[in-house]
Amino acid sequence: MTKPDLSYKEIENPNPSTLTAEQVSSFNEHGYVKPFAAYDGEGANQQRAYFDRIIRRVQEERPDLDSYAINGWHTACRGIYDVVMNPLILDHVEDLLGPDFLAWGTHYFCKLPHDPKRVAWHQDASYWPLTPARTITAWVAIDDADRGNSAMMFMPGTHRQGHLKWHHVEEQVVLNQEVSDIEQYGEPVYDELKAGEFSLHADMLAHGSEANASDRRRCGLTIRYCPPSVVPIHPGWGSNGILCRGSADGSAWTFPPVPEGDNIQARIEAIGGN
Repeated sequence: MTKPDLSYKEIENPNPSTLTAEQVSSFNEHGYVKPFAAYDGEGANQQRAYFDRIIRRVQEERPDLDSYAINGWHTACRGIYDVVMNPLILDHVEDLLGPDFLAWGTHYFCKLPHDPKRVAWHQDASYWPLTPARTITAWVAIDDADRGNSAMMFMPGTHRQGHLKWHHVEEQVVLNQEVSDIEQYGEPVYDELKAGEFSLHADMLAHGSEANASDRRRCGLTIRYCPPSVVPIHPGWGSNGILCRGSADGSAWTFPPVPEGDNIQARIEAIGGN
């Protein structure tokens, strides 16, 4: 199998349209920028109600699935597709990726009240059969996310340090790779967001979150954007995308039709155990 290129490529955009030049520079240095508004108060309420409906249906029909099961549903559910294509998000992403880019993945990370699972410190691109590492993640807050209910944490600058040493973990974790001795890389920054806001981070930035010890839920939707020059190494990884802006002609990516509604049943039946 082709070994992925996990190096960071400096973003060069001296005249961004939505971000400031300082924000682009900060992304290059720290690996993230935040916060930005994707939805106003009413829009945030609508997004929360939409997720509530989907997760309720999942729990009714597949009680064996947990609150993290809604993964990759953007080509089956029009509601998730519409978040991916929110022009306010795309405007910010374009300043970092350029005029041609797609979204290849989405995942609701929903920590229920008193959820004992943590998301171990990890680098996203370490999991993905994609090369080179050029994906940017938008983390869209469905609920308010703060230190009290286990907001995501970033370790600034780690995206510039290559593939960090990691080890497997198994108990009470959402993901099973954990960066070793994370303390050596500095002090974490909390990705505190109000519902309807979003952050952007590089796919090699180390990040994670603790168990949610609070009485409040903490849900966010991750959206994975990349330029069409990124190549899927495994078959099938290039066939579940959404062309967001520009062109992907000549690339390895194909795009299914825009979903007309929310085909939740098809996704539930396809998941298997979790």
